[in-house]
Amino acid sequence: MTDGPVNVDDFEEAARARLERGAYGYMAGGAGDEHTLRANAAAFEGWNLRPRVLVDVGAVSTAATVLGTEVAFPLLVAPTAFQRLAHPEGELATARAAAAAGTVMTLSTLSSVSPGELAAAAPGSPQWFQLYWSTDRGFTKELVESVAEAGHRALVLTVDFPVAGRRERDVRASFALPDDLPLPNLPVRLEREDFHAKLGGIVDSTLTWRDLEWLRSCSPLPLVLKGILTAEDALLAAEHGAAAVIVSNHGGRQLDGVPPTLEALPEVVEAVGERVEVLFDGGIRRGTDVLKALALGARAAMSGRAVLWGLAAGGEDGARQVLELLRTEIEVGLKLLGCASPGEVTRAHVRRAGSPV
Repeated sequence: MTDGPVNVDDFEEAARARLERGAYGYMAGGAGDEHTLRANAAAFEGWNLRPRVLVDVGAVSTAATVLGTEVAFPLLVAPTAFQRLAHPEGELATARAAAAAGTVMTLSTLSSVSPGELAAAAPGSPQWFQLYWSTDRGFTKELVESVAEAGHRALVLTVDFPVAGRRERDVRASFALPDDLPLPNLPVRLEREDFHAKLGGIVDSTLTWRDLEWLRSCSPLPLVLKGILTAEDALLAAEHGAAAVIVSNHGGRQLDGVPPTLEALPEVVEAVGERVEVLFDGGIRRGTDVLKALALGARAAMSGRAVLWGLAAGGEDGARQVLELLRTEIEVGLKLLGCASPGEVTRAHVRRAGSPV
């Protein structure tokens, strides 16, 4: 018997018990009626795995390569904001946990540390930076340049945030950011009350595909576009020089009513899977969720909330435990599928639940 968490849901319950109500609601909540938030996790139930038996799985590796970087397993840490709400060490603890687990940590613009500070917390480990493109283009240029100088390996532009989604849990709780929370990657001080509405005034809502040329001229890093849900936008991303796209609906926190990301994934893969790397984000709670995303064409998956629950429940150790738990679940799942590596997982390994065999 163990008294500790044994799966991601257990870590969330432990996190809920430790967090202030408003902070938990901010992390757990979504936009509107939260239909998309719930659908992200529920979508995995709509696909069954198709295991093959009597396959030699005596030597299984969970390693994968994403944008030229080898990771220990095909799950990266997605960008999540304000991690000091979960634990005093915030993003620095998450970076160390990701490094120990052998995967990529993605730093949010809405973090309490700069790109250089994150790099110093886990020297040599692979890190990416997620960008909210400011209306202050000079500041954005300096920020992007600092990302490359810090040694981060990719620039992740969030493209589904011209305005913040309405998150009613925050409204009901009158949730405000602490006054002492540093936000070094913003050009101006962010008001602590109704901060998402204020952030919408900082992020440039006039951006178009043509602006990506300017951004690419500012940075030598591979450009990843996060927030793609359609074949049309995936094709435009490829045409405008993206090295990868992340199929994401912002964790159900932006436009409620869009499809769960697992349902959008095949459309994007069919459109651009042979031209750019396709990553997946949304609702990951199990290693088998990752395997289903791989089977539908993703190069790797990303998880934000699951790692946050570990961080809130146990700091750096908790975040590392969540990542190691998911890696173990992926390894067990690979063996039971009859696959020696993530690259062997194909469309033949899943079918629609309820469909004829």
